[in-house]
Amino acid sequence: MRKLWPLAFFLVTALAQTDVSFWHSMDGPAGRLLSAFAQEFNARQAQYRVSPQYVGDYRDGETKLVAALRTGAQPVLFQAEISFFPRLVGEGRALPLDPYLNLEKAFVEDLFEPAWNYGVMEGRRYGLPLNTSTPVLFYNLDAFRAKGLKAPRNWKEFEEVAKALTSRQAKGFIFVTDPQAWLFEAMVTSRGGNLVREGKPNFTSKEALEALETLQRLNRAGALSVRSMAESTFAQLDFVRTKGMMVMASIANWPAAENFSFAFTLGVAPVPREPGGKVPMGGAQLVVLKGASEAQVRGALEFWKYLMEPPNVARWVQASYYVPVRKSAIPLLEGFYRENPFRKVAFEQITQAQERPRVPQFSAWAGILAEALEKSLKGGVPPQKALEEAQRKAEATR
Repeated sequence: MRKLWPLAFFLVTALAQTDVSFWHSMDGPAGRLLSAFAQEFNARQAQYRVSPQYVGDYRDGETKLVAALRTGAQPVLFQAEISFFPRLVGEGRALPLDPYLNLEKAFVEDLFEPAWNYGVMEGRRYGLPLNTSTPVLFYNLDAFRAKGLKAPRNWKEFEEVAKALTSRQAKGFIFVTDPQAWLFEAMVTSRGGNLVREGKPNFTSKEALEALETLQRLNRAGALSVRSMAESTFAQLDFVRTKGMMVMASIANWPAAENFSFAFTLGVAPVPREPGGKVPMGGAQLVVLKGASEAQVRGALEFWKYLMEPPNVARWVQASYYVPVRKSAIPLLEGFYRENPFRKVAFEQITQAQERPRVPQFSAWAGILAEALEKSLKGGVPPQKALEEAQRKAEATR
């Protein structure tokens, strides 16, 4: 009979385990590491079993989640891109986490404020930080050195540098009209502006007009290559093949870019800024969806705490190039940053980072703005007219 005890114990333990399904949008090294984190977490305790599943990029994941919510087949834990996060809260899909969180003061103070604060809406916590990024300027360092150029610090210098880098074979700057207008938002916030003001769209602001006029001037000068998000692979190839000398993107695009063979030295610089300008935070928040049992909620939070252990934060940064969300992880990253100081650019920008607008409609508004940018830069619609049309459409969206 004694020989049956281990098997009986195993069966009871397996039956008692709470399954925590986790949908995410991380592929490549970051996705593999999330799977490893789940395996490690599952192995070190017997109460919960986290089951991660890659559901495509952010937009694919959002589409799948919306469909799953209709049938009640949603996961327990979902990685919500930060412009989609307010929509989940606004529609009552996200679970308030305050009753379940009992975090020590020292732990909370160790988290970088922009990433931690973003998870709060209307005084309640709905989101938990995982991957936080800032946009950066990737550039062809060899081309800069050949022409005696330095990374531009403000937008006047940026225009001059983009034109100086332009030739018959190459454009000075590649601009991607991403569906959430995050990169354009960086051009606005870095001038001290905002895409939302007092909870309403603010697309016709002075800063937004200046940003689009900058792009339009570069376009007229033949110094700009415009790509939609559907053409983002072409944008990467243009940059790698030296058909474009600068491109703005998330620091988290760097690991994917390393899949290509660069024929030049890669440079990384902060987004050009005017005095008082900021950069918009990117990334996602982890959300526990309504419908989860109390045990599943607690399992999801225990898994998040495991992800937040400083050594794991450091491993995450090295795999993904995202910004570390805990201060105590910084000493563990000294070697990683020393190996290539450009890796530290996004982290150093965190002091100038600001949270994206936490308005449920913002995701839809940003999509309208992205269409307007494309109409202006690819279709020749004057900047003022394009932004006014986007403003009217966004105001009519409920």
